Amino acid sequence: MSLSQEELAWFGEQFERISSNIGKVIQGKASTINLVVSSLVAEGHLLIEDVPGVGKTLLAKSLARSIDCTFQRIQFTPDLLPTDVTGVSVWDRELGSFTFRAGPVFANVVLGDEVNRASPKTQAALLEAMEERQVTIDTETHILAEPFIVIATQNPIEHEGTYPLPEAQLDRFMMRVRMGYPERAKELEMLQTHGTRSSFDELKAVVHAEDVVRMSSIARSVHVADVLRGYLIDVADATREHPDLKLGASPRSILFMQRAARTIAAANGRDYTSPDDVKAVVLPVLNHRLIVRPDAQMRGITVPDVLAEIVDSVPVPGTRVDA
Repeated sequence: MSLSQEELAWFGEQFERISSNIGKVIQGKASTINLVVSSLVAEGHLLIEDVPGVGKTLLAKSLARSIDCTFQRIQFTPDLLPTDVTGVSVWDRELGSFTFRAGPVFANVVLGDEVNRASPKTQAALLEAMEERQVTIDTETHILAEPFIVIATQNPIEHEGTYPLPEAQLDRFMMRVRMGYPERAKELEMLQTHGTRSSFDELKAVVHAEDVVRMSSIARSVHVADVLRGYLIDVADATREHPDLKLGASPRSILFMQRAARTIAAANGRDYTSPDDVKAVVLPVLNHRLIVRPDAQMRGITVPDVLAEIVDSVPVPGTRVDA
């Protein structure tokens, strides 16, 4: 199905509304914000990893507040149980039967704060919800509402009392982004605006949940040429064959790159994807999936180094070819 210019213009307007609204609180991080919104629209999940105090939780809360939707925050701790995430069936004495009490995962935007502090069993409670957008309790399946995104945060420097996310769960996150420290000018601006009041308290919703669902539908209709699909596979194959990598890109990651690239294209007003759209999402989509070999780590090789080399070396399709 081809997209009209009116649909693309509407998509771009909504995308900019959400991004600009978040930018009122998270200053100087436009590229990171765009990736966060892209992950939402592309129907993926997001892992925000960085040092404490750079605004990871605030970014997730700002996204949720920018949309007229339901939001739940789960503070992950070692004693958190799987049922604290998914919900539990309880006995209703009046009805004489079990009734299901939904957990916080039954929201449009779910913030899992410090997700690596929970036990592996509790972390695994998110797997079905993230992959299949449903939760099964006592053989009964409960479908999650749309849109649905899990935004998890973790600190990379704190290891005591944490449980590193297994590769199977990391692979379910469409993107991993880092906040980084703001520029000096933005920190000065932050001191001026946040010194007397919090701009987050004044944040209002700018789109409805139904708008996000429609945006996702539009993004799915963006054209991806056969040669560009081949380019996606070439990039993935290059990670699997690279001598410095022990683990390459999964088939799921290729799907995620395509979905994210489609969203970037639509946000730029195009009904087709380009190689530049793919290049824009290679790092955030693949950086948490690849594992560098120990000998390469000893030489100071990092995943971003390898991905930069791959992006430069894999031949790029020169022209668009319609499927």
